[in-house]
Amino acid sequence: MSAPLTSTPRSDGYRMHAEWEPHRGTWLIWPERSDNWRNGAKPAQAAFAHVAETIAAAEPVTVCVSAGQYVNARERLSDAVRLVEMSSNDSWIRDCGPTFLVNDAGRVRGVDWKFNAWGGLEVGLYFPWDADDLVGEKVLDLERDQRYAPDFVLEGGSIDVDGQGTVLTTEECLLHGNRNPEMSRELIEWHLREYLNAETIIWLPRGVYLDETNGHVDNFARFVRPGQVMLTWTDDESDPQYEISNEALTILREAKDARGRELEITLVHQPGPLFSTDAEARGVDHVPGVQPRVAGVRLAGSYVNSYFANGIVVLPVFDDPHDEAAVETYGQFFPERRIVTVPGREILLGGGNVHCVTQQEPFGGHTL
Repeated sequence: MSAPLTSTPRSDGYRMHAEWEPHRGTWLIWPERSDNWRNGAKPAQAAFAHVAETIAAAEPVTVCVSAGQYVNARERLSDAVRLVEMSSNDSWIRDCGPTFLVNDAGRVRGVDWKFNAWGGLEVGLYFPWDADDLVGEKVLDLERDQRYAPDFVLEGGSIDVDGQGTVLTTEECLLHGNRNPEMSRELIEWHLREYLNAETIIWLPRGVYLDETNGHVDNFARFVRPGQVMLTWTDDESDPQYEISNEALTILREAKDARGRELEITLVHQPGPLFSTDAEARGVDHVPGVQPRVAGVRLAGSYVNSYFANGIVVLPVFDDPHDEAAVETYGQFFPERRIVTVPGREILLGGGNVHCVTQQEPFGGHTL
């Protein structure tokens, strides 16, 4: 494995690209652990395969899969999807994988953050996570991309960028003592500026209510283009999400991006609220050291947790009365792209959604 660079992306002229910029491809990890995914992960595998095939119609897709699941995954996925054998602890490549970077010449590098399963030994969602922590390095090695490896815990779902120097994040996540407890807010901001090549950081206090990732911003508020942000919303003032979203709306209305623009904010009404069923909870193995799945728990459902691929947007839907409005809103966001819906509940039961299980690789100077 290659030695990490000792400089920073900012000093080298590399930046995190916006998700709507052209991709070389998309990465996923095949789900299999039965203590997070119900019924031996078979429903989740069907959901992941659906997402992979949907994206593969628009751009190259690579799925990382364990040796034990390789034959099964190969049988379930079309030849349009590339498989690579790779060990992991679960299937959240947005959070354990690399953050790809690009420079003005079209060269690609990546940041290999430290990963501790959203909280480490005390409050992390599972143990061990050592294989997940190697995913970023392995993916960058496979792509022969040079890597930066700061001593800094960060998940890709905890940040969102406009590609022009602005970062969205939440205090609930990045300032939580289970990530980088020895670092001040100022030092955390330094890492974001240096490793994403950012100028402006917009801090939102919290994320989606009961989001087990400590309020990842990619489930809550994201850029859809420079100067425009979508925000998870509810009209129900008795819902705890109302206070959280209203608080964020006030901050976003007062914020300016790295280029001095005021932000246009579009509210996207949440689905549900959604809750896990007894049958869904009973289908998950109970294992010490892993967060249990319990019937009746509110799920952190959101339409913001979508994925922007080449020419399409992959949008999770939930057989919910708010689905249609979400599709219409996304059509307004992305009139030049096709909005493709996929069933979102099965991935949501595992703790995230479409954005959480994908990682984009920028086109750069590569040939598709």
